[in-house]
Amino acid sequence: MMSDPALAEGFDLRRLPEGFIENPYPVYAALREHAPVHAMGRNPSDLGASGESQILLSRYADLERVYKDAATFSSDKTVEFGAKFRVAEEGACPLYRHHTTSLVFNDPPRHTRVRRIIAGALTPRAVAAMEAGIVALVDGLLAAAEARGTIDLIEDFAAAIPVEVIGNLLGVPKPERGPLRDWSLAILGALEPVLSPEVEAAGNRAVTEFLAYLDRLVADRRRHPGDPDKDILTRLIQGEVGGERLSPEELLQNCIFILNAGHETTTNLIGNGLHLLDQHRDARARLLAEPDLMRKGVEEILRFESSNQLGNRVASTAFSIDGHDFPAGTQITLCIGAANRDPAQFADPDTFDVARDPNRHLAFASGIHQCVGMAVARLEGRIALGRFLVRFPDYRLDGAPVRSQRVRFRGFLRLPARLG
Repeated sequence: MMSDPALAEGFDLRRLPEGFIENPYPVYAALREHAPVHAMGRNPSDLGASGESQILLSRYADLERVYKDAATFSSDKTVEFGAKFRVAEEGACPLYRHHTTSLVFNDPPRHTRVRRIIAGALTPRAVAAMEAGIVALVDGLLAAAEARGTIDLIEDFAAAIPVEVIGNLLGVPKPERGPLRDWSLAILGALEPVLSPEVEAAGNRAVTEFLAYLDRLVADRRRHPGDPDKDILTRLIQGEVGGERLSPEELLQNCIFILNAGHETTTNLIGNGLHLLDQHRDARARLLAEPDLMRKGVEEILRFESSNQLGNRVASTAFSIDGHDFPAGTQITLCIGAANRDPAQFADPDTFDVARDPNRHLAFASGIHQCVGMAVARLEGRIALGRFLVRFPDYRLDGAPVRSQRVRFRGFLRLPARLG
């Protein structure tokens, strides 16, 4: 089906067209077909006319190229975030300090050093050892929902799982986990293309409060270390790469990163999955009949409704793409949601197929910045969705879903349901 070129003309993530949050995919299709290298806010025919320094890429092949070429396309956001968060000469605001220190917005060698320490606590054996605990957690949430007779699939289920899993990884005492989700949502909210003063203030406050809490938690863990093969905070404290440990600032900021990276996206994976399986009853029936398909089903949910819709890079050197030349310093938005429905990569991409194979989606990015915790997210998704379907095979949404209004992260705030 041909897309409407008018949807791509003048498209800008900072001024979204009506209906985009509910269904961005017609716009994504128009961008892939008519403006695959798009200068946001400009007519596609004007690309490069005035040294445009902000572009959006929507084709799978172009995103994969950028992900694989870390030398040309940097993840360092020092300049971009300095402007975004209005960093003054007298000192950096909390959001700037966090986002320029955490793993995801850094290049080697800092990125390599921090990633190796975190990955050391997320080996296949360590992830497999989490399964029994996640099963018990999920079953407890489902039993509580059954006793109530009602459930909000986000608040009572999808959002509760990653907070507990990450709380266990960091060794956060259960009574102290209450603020974690709100802190994460506030900090990630400041990454949206449009940053209001209220959102910025909430993000800065969340970073400050989270750092103060972690400072006490780290001090206690230094006095009473846990098992570094299971307790990621102990591993971060004790871990070394080439004889070098994390600085105190790196340690605290990357604890925040671990929560943020594993919370919102996994919540969206589970919530989006339950929403899709309500809309696609044939897919639900097939997963119930063939439970071994759940691994592929999770991959298809990640592709079809990518939890993280956008990524960003900045060009370290001049580069060319699709016949256009761009200078060093060009800011690049990677449209993951569009690339994961690219017909050049996926057959019949707008069909939800829980048996799709192969399925080399980019929901976890690619290259050196591929999500370090993706095995944990996949495990949480498989257990949560599989056990939910078995226990409540006839669940139905009950009332209007409330979708998050974020453009970077795609998911829901509320999904009320009847358990059947």
